[in-house]
Amino acid sequence: MILENYVIDVNDKGKKRIEYNNNNNNKENEELILKNVVIAINDFSAKEYDQLDIKKDEFLIVTDWNYKEGWVYGHRKDNKDEKGIFPKVFIKICNNKNKELQKVKSKITPEYRIKFDEKIKILRNKKEMKIYDKNTKLNINRNDIFNDSFNEIMSKTPEQLKNRLVIHYNREEGIDAGGLLRDFFYQISKEIGNPNHLLLQYSNDNSYEMQINPMSFINTEHLKYFRFIGRIIGLAIFHKQYLSLTFNLPFYKKLLNKTIEFSDMEFIDPEIYKNIQWLKNNEGVENLCLNFVINEENCFGESKEIELKPNGANVDVTDSNKNEYIDLVVQYKINNTNDKEQFNALKRGFYEIIPHDINSILNEIDLKYLISGINEIDVNDWENNTDYEGYNKNDITIINFWKCVRDFDNDNQTKLLLFATGNSQVPVTGFKDLQGSGKIQHFKIKRIGNIKDLPKSHTCFNRIDLPPYTSYTQLKQKLLLAISEGMGGFSME
Repeated sequence: MILENYVIDVNDKGKKRIEYNNNNNNKENEELILKNVVIAINDFSAKEYDQLDIKKDEFLIVTDWNYKEGWVYGHRKDNKDEKGIFPKVFIKICNNKNKELQKVKSKITPEYRIKFDEKIKILRNKKEMKIYDKNTKLNINRNDIFNDSFNEIMSKTPEQLKNRLVIHYNREEGIDAGGLLRDFFYQISKEIGNPNHLLLQYSNDNSYEMQINPMSFINTEHLKYFRFIGRIIGLAIFHKQYLSLTFNLPFYKKLLNKTIEFSDMEFIDPEIYKNIQWLKNNEGVENLCLNFVINEENCFGESKEIELKPNGANVDVTDSNKNEYIDLVVQYKINNTNDKEQFNALKRGFYEIIPHDINSILNEIDLKYLISGINEIDVNDWENNTDYEGYNKNDITIINFWKCVRDFDNDNQTKLLLFATGNSQVPVTGFKDLQGSGKIQHFKIKRIGNIKDLPKSHTCFNRIDLPPYTSYTQLKQKLLLAISEGMGGFSME
């Protein structure tokens, strides 16, 4: 009956897609639509005529999930005439009518910032979190940063790594006043998050959050590398740096030695979580032709059938035994020990740097923000916590600068932040706590140079040298060129 409210449309490529007919707005129609409601998790700018521009946090209706590999077809939730294709990785399925909307509205509140700040002060006041008044130099070849970093970090004792870390990139001039250290953590986090190393993998097809790759044993030295990753995560916290990758929520819970629960299934395997919710609330399971097995696919795309109980492949799932099936699926996904050795090695490295009682101070959400900061840029907060040298906030160059930043899309705002500070992340407590040279150091704009020059950054000091451009267009063109072509310099002052 519900399908009567949909019509089949054929596009110019001969592909069929489902379009919703708004003539009937009963409850069943609404429930069917909700199964195809998604939220954009990033901006996407159309490059072809058949593509649809989407904005982060926008709600959309997907009408063809298999338009072509990696792409879906759909329209805006509030305007079905604006339709086209957009990348599958840029969207996330909404599980119910209000859940994702609540997530969008539940931004980091001022109250959370205050509590988070208090927790971090408690953590940093512990004697185990004090940086020793000595230097430990790390000599890194930027062209082989992964292996060089592994050798340097793992050749040091935890006590040596708790000294001030001084980064030296081989064959590069520059004194590390904080910017090189920040750059190091930014670069190494991209490397350890590279799935090609087979250590970490994306947690699911619709997410860039990472989790341990169970197939990492292909590298016989993999446990040593997981201990290294644990040290890197711990050192980022210890030295007040951010990593440019995030993990799924169960990862942070396991790192804090907390129990994984059914609700965590949403982050481990969203598709199975959604299907289990459907099984719980519906009858007629026999029609799905399920057996007591689960299919697992590894990072090479190889599929393997796992029996959930003896002879499970020959046991049909019915309404009478579906609860047993659900329990076995959940137990398998939550208690899967394929990554137990890897996680133990990672935790060993982490707790060589970080005190074991961190779980009495922080929860998994706090830990996520402490490790990776946030990547949502509040331009008003940025502007309100900016210092000027040679300018004041009413100068036309500064007015145009902030107008330009506000006009930038998320991608260019992030590039500008990376250009100026050496990191694309922002402290949860905002720009007032931006770190530089081992202390809080606000973003600064300094007047220097002439209008023919490009802006120059000093990431050690969170500073941009900005020539006195007199027009908005000139400033925007120069700034876009600078953040695209140059990543700043490391210098002594």
